[in-house]
Amino acid sequence: MSCATSSGQRRPHPTHLPETAIPAIRKTLAATAVAAAVLAVTAACGTAENLTAAQKLDQSVDKLGRQKAISLELGLDTDAATLKKLDSGSAPGKEMPDQVAQLLAGARVSLSVQSKKPLQDSSDTDITGMAVKVSGPDGDLLEYRQVGDWAYLRAGVKALEKASGSKLPAPGQLPPDATALKEILGGGWVKMPADSLTKNAPGTKETGPSGDPAADARKKKTIKGLQDLITREVQLKDTGTKDGADHITATASFKTLLTGLVDELRPLAGDLPPGANLPTSQDLKDAPDKPVTADFAIKNGALSTVSVDLAPLADTAKSNKFALVLRVGKGEQASAPDQAAQVDPGALSQQLLGGLAPQHITGDGSL
Repeated sequence: MSCATSSGQRRPHPTHLPETAIPAIRKTLAATAVAAAVLAVTAACGTAENLTAAQKLDQSVDKLGRQKAISLELGLDTDAATLKKLDSGSAPGKEMPDQVAQLLAGARVSLSVQSKKPLQDSSDTDITGMAVKVSGPDGDLLEYRQVGDWAYLRAGVKALEKASGSKLPAPGQLPPDATALKEILGGGWVKMPADSLTKNAPGTKETGPSGDPAADARKKKTIKGLQDLITREVQLKDTGTKDGADHITATASFKTLLTGLVDELRPLAGDLPPGANLPTSQDLKDAPDKPVTADFAIKNGALSTVSVDLAPLADTAKSNKFALVLRVGKGEQASAPDQAAQVDPGALSQQLLGGLAPQHITGDGSL
Protein backbone atom coordinates (compact mmCIF):
# COMPACT_ATOMS: atom_id res chain seq x y z
CA MET A 1 0.00 0.00 0.00
CA SER A 2 2.99 2.25 -0.27
CA CYS A 3 2.70 5.36 -2.42
CA ALA A 4 6.29 5.09 -3.53
CA THR A 5 7.11 3.76 -6.98
CA SER A 6 10.41 2.40 -8.26
CA SER A 7 11.22 5.84 -9.64
CA GLY A 8 10.66 7.51 -6.27
CA GLN A 9 7.41 9.12 -7.37
CA ARG A 10 4.21 8.75 -5.40
CA ARG A 11 1.05 7.11 -6.61
CA PRO A 12 -2.55 7.25 -5.35
CA HIS A 13 -4.40 4.49 -3.56
CA PRO A 14 -7.51 3.62 -5.59
CA THR A 15 -10.69 2.94 -3.73
CA HIS A 16 -14.13 1.66 -4.57
CA LEU A 17 -17.24 2.74 -2.88
CA PRO A 18 -20.64 1.15 -2.88
CA GLU A 19 -23.38 3.17 -4.80
CA THR A 20 -26.56 4.17 -2.89
CA ALA A 21 -29.50 3.43 -5.15
CA ILE A 22 -31.98 6.04 -3.91
CA PRO A 23 -33.44 8.12 -6.76
CA ALA A 24 -34.19 11.11 -4.54
CA ILE A 25 -30.51 11.67 -3.78
CA ARG A 26 -29.19 14.32 -6.09
CA LYS A 27 -26.27 13.44 -8.37
CA THR A 28 -24.48 16.46 -7.03
CA LEU A 29 -24.64 15.11 -3.49
CA ALA A 30 -23.46 11.70 -4.69
CA ALA A 31 -20.61 13.34 -6.58
CA THR A 32 -19.69 15.26 -3.43
CA ALA A 33 -19.42 12.03 -1.46
CA VAL A 34 -17.37 10.32 -4.18
CA ALA A 35 -14.96 13.22 -4.52
CA ALA A 36 -14.56 13.60 -0.78
CA ALA A 37 -13.87 9.90 -0.27
CA VAL A 38 -11.40 9.76 -3.15
CA LEU A 39 -9.65 12.85 -1.79
CA ALA A 40 -9.52 11.24 1.64
CA VAL A 41 -7.84 8.10 0.33
CA THR A 42 -5.61 9.52 -2.39
CA ALA A 43 -4.35 12.64 -0.66
CA ALA A 44 -1.82 10.44 1.10
CA CYS A 45 0.03 10.59 -2.19
CA GLY A 46 -0.28 14.33 -2.72
CA THR A 47 2.25 17.07 -3.16
CA ALA A 48 5.64 16.69 -1.53
CA GLU A 49 6.00 20.40 -0.73
CA ASN A 50 5.87 19.40 2.92
CA LEU A 51 7.87 16.18 2.72
CA THR A 52 7.54 15.44 6.45
CA ALA A 53 3.73 15.47 6.28
CA ALA A 54 3.71 13.41 3.08
CA GLN A 55 6.06 10.81 4.54
CA LYS A 56 4.12 10.59 7.80
CA LEU A 57 0.85 10.08 5.94
CA ASP A 58 2.38 7.59 3.55
CA GLN A 59 3.83 5.55 6.42
CA SER A 60 0.47 5.55 8.24
CA VAL A 61 -1.18 3.96 5.19
CA ASP A 62 1.68 1.48 4.75
CA LYS A 63 1.18 0.31 8.36
CA LEU A 64 -2.43 -0.54 7.51
CA GLY A 65 -1.19 -2.55 4.54
CA ARG A 66 0.96 -4.71 6.78
CA GLN A 67 -2.12 -5.80 8.75
CA LYS A 68 -4.02 -8.98 7.91
CA ALA A 69 -7.40 -7.44 8.73
CA ILE A 70 -9.00 -4.01 8.47
CA SER A 71 -12.38 -2.40 9.02
CA LEU A 72 -13.72 0.80 7.49
CA GLU A 73 -16.83 2.80 8.34
CA LEU A 74 -18.04 5.63 6.14
CA GLY A 75 -20.75 8.10 7.13
CA LEU A 76 -21.78 11.74 7.30
CA ASP A 77 -21.19 13.80 10.44
CA THR A 78 -24.22 16.07 10.08
CA ASP A 79 -27.96 16.22 10.69
CA ALA A 80 -31.04 16.19 8.47
CA ALA A 81 -31.63 19.93 8.88
CA THR A 82 -28.19 20.73 7.45
CA LEU A 83 -28.77 18.46 4.47
CA LYS A 84 -32.09 20.16 3.82
CA LYS A 85 -30.34 23.53 3.81
CA LEU A 86 -27.91 22.26 1.19
CA ASP A 87 -30.85 21.41 -1.06
CA SER A 88 -32.72 24.67 -0.43
CA GLY A 89 -31.93 25.99 -3.91
CA SER A 90 -33.73 23.16 -5.69
CA ALA A 91 -36.74 23.90 -7.86
CA PRO A 92 -40.14 23.73 -6.12
CA GLY A 93 -41.27 20.14 -5.79
CA LYS A 94 -37.75 18.78 -6.27
CA GLU A 95 -36.38 19.46 -2.81
CA MET A 96 -34.81 16.64 -0.85
CA PRO A 97 -37.58 14.86 1.11
CA ASP A 98 -37.28 14.89 4.90
CA GLN A 99 -37.14 11.11 4.88
CA VAL A 100 -34.14 11.04 2.56
CA ALA A 101 -32.33 13.71 4.58
CA GLN A 102 -32.83 11.70 7.76
CA LEU A 103 -31.65 8.53 6.05
CA LEU A 104 -28.48 10.15 4.69
CA ALA A 105 -27.64 11.82 8.00
CA GLY A 106 -27.91 8.51 9.86
CA ALA A 107 -26.53 6.17 7.19
CA ARG A 108 -23.33 4.21 7.75
CA VAL A 109 -21.51 1.84 5.42
CA SER A 110 -19.07 -0.53 7.09
CA LEU A 111 -16.61 -2.97 5.55
CA SER A 112 -14.40 -5.54 7.23
CA VAL A 113 -11.85 -7.71 5.41
CA GLN A 114 -9.58 -10.47 6.69
CA SER A 115 -6.74 -12.23 4.85
CA LYS A 116 -4.19 -15.00 5.36
CA LYS A 117 -1.46 -12.57 4.26
CA PRO A 118 -0.75 -8.89 4.88
CA LEU A 119 -3.37 -6.93 2.96
CA GLN A 120 -0.79 -5.26 0.72
CA ASP A 121 0.33 -8.70 -0.50
CA SER A 122 -3.12 -10.32 -0.72
CA SER A 123 -5.03 -11.50 -3.75
CA ASP A 124 -8.68 -12.64 -3.92
CA THR A 125 -7.69 -16.20 -3.02
CA ASP A 126 -6.07 -15.04 0.24
CA ILE A 127 -9.24 -13.42 1.63
CA THR A 128 -10.68 -15.54 4.45
CA GLY A 129 -13.65 -13.37 5.32
CA MET A 130 -15.49 -10.19 4.42
CA ALA A 131 -18.49 -8.37 5.85
CA VAL A 132 -20.38 -5.37 4.47
CA LYS A 133 -23.21 -3.65 6.31
CA VAL A 134 -25.40 -0.71 5.31
CA SER A 135 -27.17 0.84 8.28
CA GLY A 136 -29.71 3.62 8.65
CA PRO A 137 -31.10 5.60 11.58
CA ASP A 138 -33.63 2.82 12.26
CA GLY A 139 -31.27 -0.15 12.09
CA ASP A 140 -29.44 -2.33 9.59
CA LEU A 141 -30.73 -2.12 6.00
CA LEU A 142 -28.59 -4.76 4.31
CA GLU A 143 -25.84 -7.08 5.46
CA TYR A 144 -23.52 -9.26 3.39
CA ARG A 145 -20.88 -11.70 4.57
CA GLN A 146 -18.46 -13.94 2.76
CA VAL A 147 -16.89 -16.77 4.71
CA GLY A 148 -14.89 -19.36 2.82
CA ASP A 149 -16.76 -20.46 -0.29
CA TRP A 150 -20.15 -19.14 0.86
CA ALA A 151 -21.82 -15.76 0.63
CA TYR A 152 -24.56 -14.75 3.08
CA LEU A 153 -27.19 -12.03 2.68
CA ARG A 154 -29.79 -10.54 5.01
CA ALA A 155 -32.22 -7.63 4.69
CA GLY A 156 -33.47 -5.52 7.59
CA VAL A 157 -37.06 -5.45 6.40
CA LYS A 158 -38.49 -3.08 9.03
CA ALA A 159 -35.62 -0.61 8.63
CA LEU A 160 -35.94 -0.77 4.83
CA GLU A 161 -39.66 0.00 5.06
CA LYS A 162 -39.01 3.03 7.26
CA ALA A 163 -36.23 4.22 4.95
CA SER A 164 -38.32 3.83 1.78
CA GLY A 165 -41.59 5.01 3.31
CA SER A 166 -43.46 2.09 1.78
CA LYS A 167 -44.55 -1.36 2.90
CA LEU A 168 -42.74 -4.33 1.43
CA PRO A 169 -44.86 -7.37 0.55
CA ALA A 170 -45.07 -10.06 3.21
CA PRO A 171 -43.67 -13.47 2.26
CA GLY A 172 -47.22 -14.86 2.00
CA GLN A 173 -48.12 -12.25 -0.63
CA LEU A 174 -45.55 -13.55 -3.11
CA PRO A 175 -46.09 -16.30 -5.70
CA PRO A 176 -45.49 -19.84 -4.37
CA ASP A 177 -42.35 -20.32 -6.44
CA ALA A 178 -40.68 -17.13 -5.10
CA THR A 179 -39.04 -19.15 -2.34
CA ALA A 180 -35.72 -17.27 -2.33
CA LEU A 181 -37.38 -13.85 -2.09
CA LYS A 182 -39.68 -15.13 0.65
CA GLU A 183 -36.62 -15.95 2.74
CA ILE A 184 -35.24 -12.43 2.22
CA LEU A 185 -38.53 -10.71 3.09
CA GLY A 186 -38.85 -12.94 6.11
CA GLY A 187 -35.76 -11.27 7.54
CA GLY A 188 -33.66 -14.42 7.67
CA TRP A 189 -30.20 -15.13 6.31
CA VAL A 190 -29.80 -16.77 2.91
CA LYS A 191 -26.62 -18.29 1.52
CA MET A 192 -25.24 -19.13 -1.91
CA PRO A 193 -21.87 -20.14 -3.39
CA ALA A 194 -19.73 -17.00 -3.39
CA ASP A 195 -18.49 -17.55 -6.95
CA SER A 196 -22.07 -17.75 -8.24
CA LEU A 197 -22.77 -14.07 -7.59
CA THR A 198 -20.76 -12.72 -10.51
CA LYS A 199 -22.02 -15.46 -12.80
CA ASN A 200 -25.67 -14.63 -12.14
CA ALA A 201 -25.58 -10.86 -11.67
CA PRO A 202 -27.84 -9.12 -14.25
CA GLY A 203 -25.81 -7.16 -16.77
CA THR A 204 -22.48 -8.60 -15.62
CA LYS A 205 -20.01 -8.59 -18.46
CA GLU A 206 -17.47 -11.27 -19.14
CA THR A 207 -14.06 -9.87 -18.47
CA GLY A 208 -10.83 -10.85 -20.09
CA PRO A 209 -7.89 -12.50 -18.39
CA SER A 210 -6.26 -10.62 -15.55
CA GLY A 211 -3.15 -10.18 -17.68
CA ASP A 212 -4.98 -8.43 -20.53
CA PRO A 213 -2.33 -6.00 -21.86
CA ALA A 214 -4.91 -3.45 -23.06
CA ALA A 215 -6.71 -3.40 -19.70
CA ASP A 216 -3.42 -3.19 -17.81
CA ALA A 217 -2.30 -0.29 -20.00
CA ARG A 218 -5.56 1.61 -19.32
CA LYS A 219 -5.19 1.13 -15.59
CA LYS A 220 -1.55 2.20 -15.57
CA LYS A 221 -2.39 5.32 -17.59
CA THR A 222 -5.25 6.14 -15.22
CA ILE A 223 -3.05 5.71 -12.13
CA LYS A 224 -0.40 7.95 -13.67
CA GLY A 225 -3.02 10.59 -14.49
CA LEU A 226 -4.44 10.47 -10.96
CA GLN A 227 -0.93 10.69 -9.53
CA ASP A 228 -0.17 13.80 -11.55
CA LEU A 229 -3.54 15.36 -10.66
CA ILE A 230 -3.19 14.78 -6.93
CA THR A 231 0.42 15.92 -6.88
CA ARG A 232 -0.53 19.10 -8.72
CA GLU A 233 -3.75 20.01 -6.91
CA VAL A 234 -3.55 18.71 -3.31
CA GLN A 235 -1.67 20.67 -0.64
CA LEU A 236 -0.54 18.85 2.53
CA LYS A 237 0.11 20.44 5.93
CA ASP A 238 1.16 19.00 9.28
CA THR A 239 -1.12 20.60 11.89
CA GLY A 240 0.32 18.98 15.02
CA THR A 241 -1.11 16.70 17.70
CA LYS A 242 -4.64 16.71 19.15
CA ASP A 243 -6.35 14.18 21.44
CA GLY A 244 -3.41 11.80 21.17
CA ALA A 245 -3.33 11.76 17.36
CA ASP A 246 -1.09 13.45 14.81
CA HIS A 247 -3.11 15.48 12.31
CA ILE A 248 -2.35 16.25 8.66
CA THR A 249 -4.65 18.21 6.36
CA ALA A 250 -5.00 17.92 2.61
CA THR A 251 -6.69 20.77 0.73
CA ALA A 252 -7.80 21.03 -2.89
CA SER A 253 -10.34 22.87 -5.03
CA PHE A 254 -13.48 20.75 -5.07
CA LYS A 255 -14.52 21.45 -8.66
CA THR A 256 -11.00 21.18 -10.08
CA LEU A 257 -10.30 17.94 -8.22
CA LEU A 258 -13.70 16.37 -8.95
CA THR A 259 -13.60 17.25 -12.65
CA GLY A 260 -10.04 15.99 -12.96
CA LEU A 261 -10.78 12.75 -11.12
CA VAL A 262 -13.79 11.97 -13.29
CA ASP A 263 -11.90 12.80 -16.49
CA GLU A 264 -9.04 10.49 -15.49
CA LEU A 265 -11.41 7.68 -14.52
CA ARG A 266 -13.56 7.91 -17.65
CA PRO A 267 -11.43 5.48 -19.72
CA LEU A 268 -12.29 2.83 -17.11
CA ALA A 269 -16.04 3.54 -17.18
CA GLY A 270 -16.67 0.35 -19.15
CA ASP A 271 -15.18 -1.72 -16.32
CA LEU A 272 -17.57 -0.35 -13.69
CA PRO A 273 -20.37 -2.62 -12.40
CA PRO A 274 -23.89 -2.13 -13.80
CA GLY A 275 -25.51 1.06 -12.47
CA ALA A 276 -22.25 2.60 -11.26
CA ASN A 277 -22.07 5.51 -13.69
CA LEU A 278 -19.61 8.39 -13.57
CA PRO A 279 -21.06 11.92 -13.44
CA THR A 280 -21.37 13.63 -16.80
CA SER A 281 -19.83 16.98 -17.71
CA GLN A 282 -23.30 18.50 -17.33
CA ASP A 283 -23.57 17.05 -13.81
CA LEU A 284 -20.27 18.70 -12.86
CA LYS A 285 -20.95 22.07 -14.46
CA ASP A 286 -22.41 23.63 -11.31
CA ALA A 287 -20.08 21.94 -8.80
CA PRO A 288 -18.85 24.52 -6.24
CA ASP A 289 -15.44 25.97 -7.08
CA LYS A 290 -14.32 26.10 -3.45
CA PRO A 291 -11.53 24.47 -1.44
CA VAL A 292 -12.25 21.25 0.44
CA THR A 293 -10.03 20.03 3.29
CA ALA A 294 -9.53 16.49 4.58
CA ASP A 295 -8.15 16.02 8.09
CA PHE A 296 -6.14 12.80 8.61
CA ALA A 297 -5.74 11.53 12.19
CA ILE A 298 -2.82 9.16 12.81
CA LYS A 299 -2.61 7.13 16.03
CA ASN A 300 0.29 4.83 16.91
CA GLY A 301 1.66 5.35 13.42
CA ALA A 302 -1.47 4.11 11.61
CA LEU A 303 -4.23 6.08 9.91
CA SER A 304 -7.30 6.04 12.19
CA THR A 305 -9.75 8.66 10.90
CA VAL A 306 -10.27 10.83 7.84
CA SER A 307 -12.75 13.72 8.10
CA VAL A 308 -13.55 15.75 5.00
CA ASP A 309 -15.15 19.13 5.74
CA LEU A 310 -17.87 19.69 3.13
CA ALA A 311 -19.53 22.73 4.74
CA PRO A 312 -17.67 25.22 2.50
CA LEU A 313 -19.49 23.75 -0.51
CA ALA A 314 -22.76 25.40 0.53
CA ASP A 315 -23.17 28.94 1.83
CA THR A 316 -26.36 27.95 3.62
CA ALA A 317 -24.51 25.42 5.79
CA LYS A 318 -21.42 27.42 6.75
CA SER A 319 -22.22 27.43 10.45
CA ASN A 320 -23.27 23.78 10.55
CA LYS A 321 -21.19 20.65 10.94
CA PHE A 322 -21.10 18.81 7.64
CA ALA A 323 -18.32 16.28 7.11
CA LEU A 324 -17.76 12.92 5.46
CA VAL A 325 -15.95 10.70 7.96
CA LEU A 326 -14.00 7.51 7.32
CA ARG A 327 -13.05 5.54 10.43
CA VAL A 328 -10.40 2.80 10.27
CA GLY A 329 -10.25 -0.18 12.64
CA LYS A 330 -8.47 -3.50 13.03
CA GLY A 331 -11.27 -5.64 11.63
CA GLU A 332 -12.80 -8.77 13.15
CA GLN A 333 -13.10 -12.15 11.48
CA ALA A 334 -16.41 -12.49 9.65
CA SER A 335 -18.46 -15.44 10.88
CA ALA A 336 -21.13 -17.53 9.18
CA PRO A 337 -24.67 -17.07 10.57
CA ASP A 338 -25.96 -19.95 12.71
CA GLN A 339 -28.83 -20.57 10.31
CA ALA A 340 -29.10 -19.65 6.64
CA ALA A 341 -31.36 -21.02 3.90
CA GLN A 342 -29.55 -21.94 0.70
CA VAL A 343 -31.02 -20.25 -2.37
CA ASP A 344 -30.37 -20.21 -6.08
CA PRO A 345 -28.76 -16.81 -6.84
CA GLY A 346 -30.12 -16.77 -10.38
CA ALA A 347 -33.68 -17.30 -9.16
CA LEU A 348 -33.20 -14.71 -6.42
CA SER A 349 -32.08 -12.11 -9.00
CA GLN A 350 -35.17 -12.74 -11.13
CA GLN A 351 -37.47 -12.61 -8.12
CA LEU A 352 -35.90 -9.37 -6.86
CA LEU A 353 -36.46 -7.78 -10.27
CA GLY A 354 -40.03 -9.01 -10.66
CA GLY A 355 -41.33 -10.03 -7.27
CA LEU A 356 -41.44 -6.52 -5.81
CA ALA A 357 -43.00 -4.86 -8.85
CA PRO A 358 -46.20 -2.94 -7.96
CA GLN A 359 -48.29 -4.83 -10.50
CA HIS A 360 -47.85 -8.02 -8.47
CA ILE A 361 -49.65 -6.55 -5.46
CA THR A 362 -53.21 -5.22 -5.32
CA GLY A 363 -54.48 -2.38 -3.18
CA ASP A 364 -55.42 -4.76 -0.34
CA GLY A 365 -51.97 -6.34 -0.43
CA SER A 366 -53.06 -9.52 -2.24
CA LEU A 367 -51.66 -10.79 -5.53
